[in-house]
Amino acid sequence: MNRLTGGDMGFSAKTEYGLVALLDLAAAQTTGELLQTREIGRNHGIPERYLEQMLTALRKGGFLKSVRGPHGGFQLARSPDQITIAEVEACLEGEARSDRQGNRDDPAFLALKGLAQRAEQARIAVLGAVTLAQLLQERERLQQPMPMFYI
Repeated sequence: MNRLTGGDMGFSAKTEYGLVALLDLAAAQTTGELLQTREIGRNHGIPERYLEQMLTALRKGGFLKSVRGPHGGFQLARSPDQITIAEVEACLEGEARSDRQGNRDDPAFLALKGLAQRAEQARIAVLGAVTLAQLLQERERLQQPMPMFYI
């Protein structure tokens, strides 16, 4: 499954889990609190081992700092308003590898390739314009209780 057609969110599970974890870390940044993988995984039903891989990649990518020990954990290395969703996705997904068969010089394949490139450029533009801070604001808005209207 590719990112453009797979899943209902348009992100791979790897990127989705990484972004969910980063949202928790962005929310905790104001207090300077360290979050542990176990806590993030438990809060969102994400397998801890898989989440560890995402957080390690994000740390190596310069998005996170980690502190070892029983009271250790992770925190953002940069402000949430300086982290774009496109950067996070690029860090977690790396280079796309194509192992498809067929004559790639065929006009039908070339037409599809052109369409896919335009779609990817538009996607990158959208994700590059959204910061982790903006995504956190949207999450907080969605967490607000809906007003009750009585008739």
